[in-house]
Amino acid sequence: MAKQNVSEQFVDILARAGVKRMYGVVGDSLNPVVDAIRRNSAIEWIQVRHEETAAFAAGAEAQITGSLASCAGSCGPGNLHLINGLYDAHRSMAPVLALASHIPSSEIGLGYFQETHPELLFQECSHYNEMISNPQQMPRLLQTAIQHAIGRGGVSVVSMPGDIASQPAPEKSVEHALVTSRPTVRPGDEEIEKLCRMVDEAKRVTLFCGSGTAGAHAEVMEFAERVKAPVGHALRGKEWIQYDNPYDVGMSGLLGYGAAYEATNECDLLILLGTDFPYNAFLPSDVKIVQVDVRPEHLGRRSKLDLAVWGDVRETLRCLTPRVRTKTDRKFLDRMLKKHADALEGVVKAYTRKVEKHIPIHPEYVASVLDDLADDDAVFTVDTGMCNVWAARYLSPNGKRRVIGSFSHGSMANALPQAIGAQFIDRNRQVVSMSGDGGFTMLMGDFLTLVQYNLPVKVVLFNNSSLGMVELEMLVAGLPSFGTTNKNPDFAAIARAAGAYGVRVEKPKQLESALKDAFKHKGPALVDVVTDPNALSIPPKISAEMVTGFALSASKIVLDGGVGRMLQMARSNLRNVPRP
Repeated sequence: MAKQNVSEQFVDILARAGVKRMYGVVGDSLNPVVDAIRRNSAIEWIQVRHEETAAFAAGAEAQITGSLASCAGSCGPGNLHLINGLYDAHRSMAPVLALASHIPSSEIGLGYFQETHPELLFQECSHYNEMISNPQQMPRLLQTAIQHAIGRGGVSVVSMPGDIASQPAPEKSVEHALVTSRPTVRPGDEEIEKLCRMVDEAKRVTLFCGSGTAGAHAEVMEFAERVKAPVGHALRGKEWIQYDNPYDVGMSGLLGYGAAYEATNECDLLILLGTDFPYNAFLPSDVKIVQVDVRPEHLGRRSKLDLAVWGDVRETLRCLTPRVRTKTDRKFLDRMLKKHADALEGVVKAYTRKVEKHIPIHPEYVASVLDDLADDDAVFTVDTGMCNVWAARYLSPNGKRRVIGSFSHGSMANALPQAIGAQFIDRNRQVVSMSGDGGFTMLMGDFLTLVQYNLPVKVVLFNNSSLGMVELEMLVAGLPSFGTTNKNPDFAAIARAAGAYGVRVEKPKQLESALKDAFKHKGPALVDVVTDPNALSIPPKISAEMVTGFALSASKIVLDGGVGRMLQMARSNLRNVPRP
């Protein structure tokens, strides 16, 4: 049997860790690894047009599967392009192993062509970031990197000079058993007892949920019923906790709606469940706060805590719920449910009157029709900016759909690359990229990746010819909009020229049939919807202190507007409120 080189060993170990594909752009120092992939049937090489796309795609794959995903870039500029997508994956706790190939080892530190220092560049967006400078470091260094990515949830970066990649792997190297899944974390009995006493002593309890409630829907609902608690959520918690939720009071934060803000500020005890919600100005300063999180570094970094609980949300609630006393007083819960329904009644009217006739098309109408037509198990990838607003307000979670976005890092251009990663997992599952024209054009070259691999991603382009969220930021800061207008082509024509299905929609009556036809198409499709750039509804009280870049002002809910099916759900929940 021929002796392995370092590249072959590298690829074998990734395959053993569950990696199915590696996204990247070939070249130079990366070529030995790509050639090893060519000869290994366990891993597929996915050729993208930009390394940033590779990192976003790997991050999306890791978020959907929960398993290790991988991307790679060649030396210098190649791997440097990975950095934005890796930041997003790391902040999303997506287990990703990134290979940053490097210049020849003998030239490092001498200003060689394309020289950078990956071990410095990726330090802030990784749990582990080391260079293989000697074949004897294999396979231990790679195995350590994999275990960091999986065990801690995030990115590991391995740098490897091209000459090292081609050298023979060390003889009799020990390949130990790999960690490929994370354990559950149960809090100690002392913390559970403290939390139990706090819950029993509180008259009004509110739960505020983030992405850490994934897999804990039943436990959250059981606990909410036992203590009669309204349940709010952050944007990343929406897909996990809003569906089948009779205690739902909406979302807090910049894109918030409903009564979530009131519920978190008018309670005696606020319990933060699996959320690293960044806007501390939305959190109360005069109520008791408990935070439950599996990552101890998250505890207390947004607000002062009366109790910090290190543990999985599901395991914590399984321990806690049987121990707390059942509350019978529903007054606070019912009052918040009514506030929630009233709030939604007030804002939905602006986008329910003649929207089917409004030209340019209301983007809210597009999102609402898209929500109706998409599959029950669709994966939505959502561009940062106004697409976040429409996704937050109009996409209806049901426990099977997924919504992926750059919700923590806030990068532009994420939706199309993330759709690529999502679609490679399962070509038969519907994947919809909700793209803004600004984000789409930033990495538009990778629309060609859809065509090259015949990936049936459906790109729904909200084309308002502007950077809508930036215009809003300027508006609330008292600045005239400047540098935010895009002169756009007919994107549908570009899609057709590239070999994909493309249709342009300028009138509301064309929208439903255009989306249906695109969804029926077997390959990649783009629906270019010309939307109203003025579709921003601002509450009447705007503070000059409102800061750009998603920071918060004295106004607690910045955007107002329609909320789709959530009003129906709120009305339904109200019908369950006992009448005297």
